[in-house]
Amino acid sequence: MNYPLYIAKHYLFSKSSNNAINVITVIAAIGVVVGSMSLFIVLSAFSGLKDFSLQFTNVFDSDLKIVPTSGKTLRFTDAISDKLEKTPGIEAYSKIIEERAFLQYKGKNHIAYIKGVDSNYVNVIPVDSILFLSNWFEPGRNEVVIGTNTSLKLSIGINDYTSLLEIYVPTPGTGQITELNIDKAFNRERVVVAGFYEVNEDVNSKYVFSDFELARSLLGLDEDVVSSLEFKLIPAANEEDVKETLKEIFQGQEIQIKNRIQQNDALYKMLNTENIAVYLIFTLVLIIALFNVIGSIIMMILDKRKNIKTLYNLGATLQNVRKIFFLQGTLMTTLGGILGILLGVLIVWIQLKLPFVYITSSLPYPVKLKLINVLVVFATISLLGVIASRIASSRVKESLLD
Repeated sequence: MNYPLYIAKHYLFSKSSNNAINVITVIAAIGVVVGSMSLFIVLSAFSGLKDFSLQFTNVFDSDLKIVPTSGKTLRFTDAISDKLEKTPGIEAYSKIIEERAFLQYKGKNHIAYIKGVDSNYVNVIPVDSILFLSNWFEPGRNEVVIGTNTSLKLSIGINDYTSLLEIYVPTPGTGQITELNIDKAFNRERVVVAGFYEVNEDVNSKYVFSDFELARSLLGLDEDVVSSLEFKLIPAANEEDVKETLKEIFQGQEIQIKNRIQQNDALYKMLNTENIAVYLIFTLVLIIALFNVIGSIIMMILDKRKNIKTLYNLGATLQNVRKIFFLQGTLMTTLGGILGILLGVLIVWIQLKLPFVYITSSLPYPVKLKLINVLVVFATISLLGVIASRIASSRVKESLLD
């Protein structure tokens, strides 16, 4: 018979004759429940916030992107185009020309990146999902689509043909720009704003989308040169197989092939670091709460001295007696952790179905139920509970049995 477990359950669920010990035990159990519930809620909230922060990548970033390892351009020939058309796994691809540009409108200035895209770009990126107002530009015309932040900075409207947006980029070459050569130092295009896009705070002021040929002419690039290539893969495509095929097609050129995560690696690293920091902070709160568990078990050991001596006289070893209180502490933390997780799941589920916490009046705080968060919280509370129970049960000394 496993009597240490039986006695441990009896001590855990039965009241002590000392009310102070009962109060300490209840406080310790509540601390475990609240601590595990808080940890789960915070991890679920951060999971929701992470998905909310990254949702723009699903509509703005391509499945794969090829960029040069060094320099600013890639060589793109008709032979490469033919090979890409025959590559399995690629649904569509778009040629991109990108460079920093200076924008000017009615005396107001802004620095952004002009991003020239070909007509196939709408098949790679769902531009309808990022368009905020009006329409996408028409190829072959001097039209652009700018971000909402850029429009606010320049105080510019849509389809204003009376005052055109001016785009300047430096001409290739070296030497200083002076008043004498300033007209030759920049290439200039005057364009009409066809629409506004909306992605997030950073991107909204970063890019100016234009036709590929307009950007190529503005930058003075050769016809067989691009800044990057963006790809949309078919749903069943194997990303690694497509990458290997692309490396063979662009053999002889130094390229990097980035997936959606790698295109936003700094953002992903920042969010993962914040997630770890939040986890460690609330784990520290749990550790503090488990000091109450250690205290309650030690108080129980002192309260049950007579029972311990009786068990010892009946043949129980020191290890068996320690095991009783170790199991008591482990049961307290494990059951408290499970109850805390269940309460946390309930609260998160209510926030998902019937939001009661809002970021703004119309935007509920994002949360997400994930199995990994349940496992992380349960593993954390179990491990810390075992350590706390081991520390407390080690207070059973031979002198206590004499």
